Amino acid sequence: MSERILAVVNPAAGGGRCGRLAGAALERLRAEGLALEVRETRAPGEASELARAAYAEGWRRFLAVGGDGTAYEIVNGLFPAAERGPRPTLAFLPLGTGNSFLQDFSSGGAEDALEALRAGRERGCDVIRLTHKDGVLHYINLMTLGFAADVAALTNRHFKPLGPAGYLLGVLVCLARLERRPFALRVDEEAEADRRPCLFLSFSNSKYTGGTMLIAPQADSSDGLIEYVRWGPIGRLGLLWNLRRLYDGTHIHHRLASRQGARRITFELEAAVTAMVDGEVLSLQCRSLDVLPGALTVVA
Repeated sequence: MSERILAVVNPAAGGGRCGRLAGAALERLRAEGLALEVRETRAPGEASELARAAYAEGWRRFLAVGGDGTAYEIVNGLFPAAERGPRPTLAFLPLGTGNSFLQDFSSGGAEDALEALRAGRERGCDVIRLTHKDGVLHYINLMTLGFAADVAALTNRHFKPLGPAGYLLGVLVCLARLERRPFALRVDEEAEADRRPCLFLSFSNSKYTGGTMLIAPQADSSDGLIEYVRWGPIGRLGLLWNLRRLYDGTHIHHRLASRQGARRITFELEAAVTAMVDGEVLSLQCRSLDVLPGALTVVA
């Protein structure tokens, strides 16, 4: 069973696009000799349940058919059990709205993802573990707080069907009501918490968010580190002038920005905040982040 692939399909991803295209794409893979079993989700969170049960049954190879949210759910079904058991493998068939994680490896979308499966291009991938007041989450793309999380929340509520254009629209709306606030935290063994106001903080395993926004250009999903990017309290005009730099990664060179690789982040938050984790908008009282080096194999 371990050589077979369990394809977890979210037919609602991409505004229903995944449901329309997944069948033909999976048949192509079967025709080329891949042994697939397909299970469809019918509700949010079900991909986690399917992956958790399948891993317990002995499945070790999974295919996320959807967007970043589908992969996020599968990862959270595999972990924390996979922290103690055999390392799973995750491949992707990106048919959802956002496919940020794969941008690190290719901009070719579904066709390149299919080619990676055919060629068996496997890479070690870190998994970041987020401990919060109510439990533990795992992710492979990024968590962000502040402006970027506000944009994701607004986009998910109103503009998600528009894809990258919807994300840009969310950026412009949040720009009009700009908030800059502190999120108290310590990096690695720092003695004092950083309580300075900021525009946003991101804690990345890979480079992109929102499909094409290069939020963490120096991130490496296999280096055992959290790429921590901070942008201080820039104003509206400054952000508008520098907005394009979020798309080419040069924002990290702004005088109010900084980045560093970290092994652990410890939060000192007094209440839950809006967080965007791999495309999912959550309300969390974060406590810590740490890295599970090479805990996942990805096909990309």
